[in-house]
Amino acid sequence: MKIMVAPDSFKGSLSAMEAAQAMAEAIQELDSQAETILLPAADGGEGTMSTMVEATGGKLVAQQVEDPLGRKVSACYGILGDGKTCVIEIAEASGLMRLKQHERNPVTASSFGTGELIKSALDAGFRNYIIGLGGSATNDGGAGMLEALGMKFLDRNGGVLARGGGALGELAEIDDSGFDRRISQSTFVIACDVENPLVGEQGASAVFGPQKGASFETVQKLDANLRNFAGIIEQQAGISLHDKKGAGAAGGAGGAMQAFFLGEMRRGVDVVLEAISFQEQLETVNLVVTGEGKTDSQTLSGKTPLGIAEAGKNAGKPVILISGIVDSESYSLLAPYFTEIHSVVDGDVTAEQSIADPYLHLKVKTQKVFKPYLKK
Repeated sequence: MKIMVAPDSFKGSLSAMEAAQAMAEAIQELDSQAETILLPAADGGEGTMSTMVEATGGKLVAQQVEDPLGRKVSACYGILGDGKTCVIEIAEASGLMRLKQHERNPVTASSFGTGELIKSALDAGFRNYIIGLGGSATNDGGAGMLEALGMKFLDRNGGVLARGGGALGELAEIDDSGFDRRISQSTFVIACDVENPLVGEQGASAVFGPQKGASFETVQKLDANLRNFAGIIEQQAGISLHDKKGAGAAGGAGGAMQAFFLGEMRRGVDVVLEAISFQEQLETVNLVVTGEGKTDSQTLSGKTPLGIAEAGKNAGKPVILISGIVDSESYSLLAPYFTEIHSVVDGDVTAEQSIADPYLHLKVKTQKVFKPYLKK
């Protein structure tokens, strides 16, 4: 039997590759004749870059860039195994993972470091990009990223704005005369798993601002600032981002990517599966096993296991889900998509035990699930 092992990361405990290795070990110990293909996957959020690089045999390139608060840090962009495609995720330089809880402040946080990574990759000669939007600490509409690539954001007196979403209310003019011309010579595929517009009740500030440290009053201010930002862009570029699908991703960077990079925005898991040649591998296997840290109704909004389940169904391949936790109330919603659904946390394993030794407990659960399929 040939089995594809294609989990996402178990956030906070196992990377996608570590989860895949645990599952594959379990299968091999049950039946040494079983063939496993490890194809860890992701959906455009945090961890997408490393997952894609590992899955394609690529490499990471480290650069000194600014974190969301302007401090110098080492961050990476990825090169896929084809040697031509560059992967950059906004969380790498501009993500919440860069900040301690008390440092979160979308008023001042900037995406400048992400722009520096793009510039470094341009300098290295890359012209084909996959940009992962997820896990950002920012609410600056991608202005910091654009500034790093040569744009200037000016107030009514012609002064350069301070970085961060808190200053965008003072924006009066965007000077794009210095914007890196190599951007127009490049292709950008934007991997994104949210469809939020830039502003309003479902916009970047209202939906994602609180987790980035914004109070109710701050959310209102940031939303008004992004509205001003979008208004200036519409005046100068003729592109309305206010209600554009996906423009609210990554603190509004999704809007900047659509306005100035002419990027194609696609569901993150579809971008990843295409880049790692998932479909070609799928045709060669008997069944697929996937999983993630927690599976619930949000999984159906376009998370990795859903994308894999859809691909499996189209190809007529069984897809088994083994996740750290499966929300019991969401089971009936999930059941139509998967051949079997299993949770590591069950009557025998508590959440605390699973977190304490995630590799072991995922391995043990996988062996229980695959015993009927394999002989020792």
